Amino acid sequence: MSKHILAIDSGTTSVRTLLLNDRFGIVDIAQKEITQHYPQSGWIEHDPEEIIAAQLETMRAVLRNNGVHPSDLHTVSLTNQRETGLVWDRETGEPIYNAIVWASRQSNSVIEKWREQGLDPIIREKTGLISDAYYTASKIAWILDHISGARERAERGELMAGTIDSWLIWNFTGRKRHVTDVSNAARTQMFNIHTGDWDDELLAAYGIPRKILAEIQPSDGDFGDLSATFGSNIPIGSVIGDQQASLFGQACFTQGQTKMTYGTAGVLVQNAGHTPKLVDGVTASTAWKVRGETAYDIEGVVFSMGKTMQWLRDDLKIIHHATDSEWYGGQVASTQGVYLVPAFTGLAAPHWDPYARANIVGMSNATTRLHIIRAAVESMAFQTRDLVDATKADKDIKIPELRVDGGAVTNNMLCQLQADVLGIPVLRPRDTEATALGAAWIAGMATGLLDGFDEVESLWQVDRVFEPQISEEQREEMYDGWKRALACSKDWARHG
Repeated sequence: MSKHILAIDSGTTSVRTLLLNDRFGIVDIAQKEITQHYPQSGWIEHDPEEIIAAQLETMRAVLRNNGVHPSDLHTVSLTNQRETGLVWDRETGEPIYNAIVWASRQSNSVIEKWREQGLDPIIREKTGLISDAYYTASKIAWILDHISGARERAERGELMAGTIDSWLIWNFTGRKRHVTDVSNAARTQMFNIHTGDWDDELLAAYGIPRKILAEIQPSDGDFGDLSATFGSNIPIGSVIGDQQASLFGQACFTQGQTKMTYGTAGVLVQNAGHTPKLVDGVTASTAWKVRGETAYDIEGVVFSMGKTMQWLRDDLKIIHHATDSEWYGGQVASTQGVYLVPAFTGLAAPHWDPYARANIVGMSNATTRLHIIRAAVESMAFQTRDLVDATKADKDIKIPELRVDGGAVTNNMLCQLQADVLGIPVLRPRDTEATALGAAWIAGMATGLLDGFDEVESLWQVDRVFEPQISEEQREEMYDGWKRALACSKDWARHG
């Protein structure tokens, strides 16, 4: 029997597991949504125990449904939502508080305190990131500050802290391995992008003891095995953050190649080569370390892409499924000047305004739900334009094309709008599961199923190319309206 790969994809709104054959074809996918907790306005949390239970359920489902025994698995890959942080008890394994999700704003006060201490330029220079509550460090600090006795227990080494990959691995390996990889570490605001290790100066300033943090490994490093979970010695062949995994899964191995993922959030990532590169408004991260070679990236994140569709479905109830947005939006030729800015928890790159809030502007008596739905789809394209324009501030950066992935790219209207708004071709791959495949390809390289980068690149195939179809004048008129709508959203909550 041929060996299979178990590809774990632990996302923000759901967790999934893909069963792949030994040529990385998708055999089956199991998915389970996880509960979003909103204790206060702007706060978002997950139950860490629910994440473990849901992930195990999907892992067992794809094996059971396809008659695959764990001993038939060649390797396991893991990709995960990044920046989300949690703290748990080293002895009992119980979280001392919910996981604070990447998009949560509850640690804004921590960031403001660090800003007053003059840490902003140090954070930027050492980590490549912008000082913001988006990243893990302030979330861990917030938990240590708000749970009675937590900081003292952390100093004594009684607690452990990390990102979702560390939490999953620690549980799946029977509490034997507290590890993370360079790509996840690089998104915590505690990792020195130049030295490739936790930064002791920043940890001291944050009040986060190094002893509670995970050991940092290459993306194809030693993460242990699943013998404690499945009774079979199945190696975890790779661990990589979801957006870096997507860059790998889009075969963006050459400096300048760029991808956009339309998931719960939207993330533009560009291969920056083998040297960190700082560009205003966007961040620099370690993309991966594979076969001893480190690649860096330039990255811009917007908080609401698929999340906006979820809002239309679950809260406004004007669509039944996220995929309905293409049909409804396509029933009108334009939004008639309506813009939807989905700044539900503030604006991330390139604006970095935690006090921005969502708005819908430009409505008239003629506005219907169709125009609002189309405006929601267009907001994805405009937010991507914001990120692309930010990277172009560096005159050395050229983006001749954009590779796209994520659940939303099955929406042809979105892909065409994206090409129109950017004025460059948009390439949709034949297989849009770039995130899970990127992690699986690294595991394949680590365990001998793939020879190297050239073989991986040969696996990437184009499904469709969307060429721009509107004039430059039309493009800029649409985008000018978006910029005016953005101005109405900025700094709103500070004065509300």
